[in-house]
Amino acid sequence: MGFSELLGTIGGMGRFQFLLTALMSIPGILFVCHTILLNFTGVVPEHHCQLQNHTSPESPLLGDGRDGTLRVYIPMDKAGKPEMCLRFTEPQWQLLNANVTEEARPATEDCLDGWVYDKSVSSSSIVTEWDLVCEWKSLKYVAQIIYMGGQQAGTVMFGILSDRLGRRTMLLWSSLMATITGTCTALMPSFAGYVIFQFLTGAGTMGLLLTSNCLTLEWTPTGKRIFVNACNTYAFTIGQIVVAAWAYLVQEWRWLQFSISIACGIIVLFSLVLPESACWLITHNKLHTAMKSLQKVAWINGHKEEGRKLTPEGIMSHIQEDLTTVKPTSHLRDLYRTPGICKITLSVLFAWLSRGFSFYGLVLDLQKFGFSIYLVQVLFALIDFPARLLTAISLSYMGRRFTLIFCTVFSGLMTLIGIFVPQDLTALRMTLSVLGKGGLAGAISSDFLYTLELYPTEIRQIGMSVGVFASRVGSLLAPVVFIIGIYIPILQPLLFGIVPLLSAIAISFRIETRGLPLLDTIQETENRIKKAQSLKGNVSKDVQEGPAFLLPEMSPAESTV
Repeated sequence: MGFSELLGTIGGMGRFQFLLTALMSIPGILFVCHTILLNFTGVVPEHHCQLQNHTSPESPLLGDGRDGTLRVYIPMDKAGKPEMCLRFTEPQWQLLNANVTEEARPATEDCLDGWVYDKSVSSSSIVTEWDLVCEWKSLKYVAQIIYMGGQQAGTVMFGILSDRLGRRTMLLWSSLMATITGTCTALMPSFAGYVIFQFLTGAGTMGLLLTSNCLTLEWTPTGKRIFVNACNTYAFTIGQIVVAAWAYLVQEWRWLQFSISIACGIIVLFSLVLPESACWLITHNKLHTAMKSLQKVAWINGHKEEGRKLTPEGIMSHIQEDLTTVKPTSHLRDLYRTPGICKITLSVLFAWLSRGFSFYGLVLDLQKFGFSIYLVQVLFALIDFPARLLTAISLSYMGRRFTLIFCTVFSGLMTLIGIFVPQDLTALRMTLSVLGKGGLAGAISSDFLYTLELYPTEIRQIGMSVGVFASRVGSLLAPVVFIIGIYIPILQPLLFGIVPLLSAIAISFRIETRGLPLLDTIQETENRIKKAQSLKGNVSKDVQEGPAFLLPEMSPAESTV
């Protein structure tokens, strides 16, 4: 018997597991809120140079410039709107005369006295706070890069600390860190202080996401993991809707940052009373503490008597079988030790990197469509519901490889087609981007399952971790492309469309795993790959007939992925 059977004796997927799953959706929701928060705190309103000898921060002249005297001070662009980064060195009163033709463009200069912003879209943002426009507009994306860098650091730091100090312990400290540093971010008087605390907040939010997922999975019986995984996945979708509604209600950027950060305190409160992962306690030889955690869960599930019967020796007898299936000395080099595993690893790395790169390339630049940013955010979230459902059906009937390649190619094509759509057809451009984001959502769902099935037990955990790490690298690169796109606009949609197509080529070298049992050793996986190659990728003889709607069962030892 394994740990899953031990959970069954104290109630299986009982009240505690359902309560834990519900509570642990909160970290996923708040993680997404923080990650795409800059869409709202970094809104770039229409603006023009502050007029000479004009000290008021408000300007009744902001508009197309044809109804007032703004054109006397500010040159107009081709669309008849005020230039955002230039002003005349001297007032050009002759331009008020409609009959005057401009023979030569008057001398202009940069905005030496600051800018005037249209606050009808957003009452405030970090852009208006620190004038992140014109030659400084790339600093907005620098802030996003630094935040993503914090998430990358959090992936490594909290992954190691969680294994050493415990899941619940690090959930408590990471949520406390996210609460404090996020609150400090909202209070920073300077941009430098803001980005420093953004980095720390990114590390904290990634820590609470990783530890909450791990803790939930380790308390979940094997047969219910697909249900719990679905709940965790849809928490991200709900988070995208929540942040749009939140930002609509709280439009002052400091209060928005503050309120979302304070909400992380909810995780601090309930993590104080959560039991530590019994699986982690047992593997660290803390049997008496594990027994108390299991008895607490049994009491919540209404199996108090079964909990009383638990003994340290009995608990160890359940988990011993699981412990023997895991190679205790797995290393990163094992992912490249054999040709077949090396090919899988290279494919996984590029696929996950491209997913993170293109996903954040779409969801972090919503203001370009010109519609209400709150509406656009909701549409980008709602597409996930049908996309993930269709992906689950396709995974069951069409297989992992076909589904993942289709979702990836579909997303890339939608992005590339958008390049040829005229700028004035904003609704069509937005529709293509929403469809592309839906394809990426399906690809992410597919690769979570596919990656688990490709790797054997002894390196499955480290293989998944490397994939997630590559995804964070991709998310870090996306804002870099935004900065380059300021100077080369075509590069942004081109890269976000081409990279998924290239990753589809890498995915095509994988073997199909639908209906195949999970393997335990590298050698078994290598033999399967060789057999697939000899059959030219056709492993249908090993595939079970009928749809495989659920994730194949994994031993609890794999549940820390």
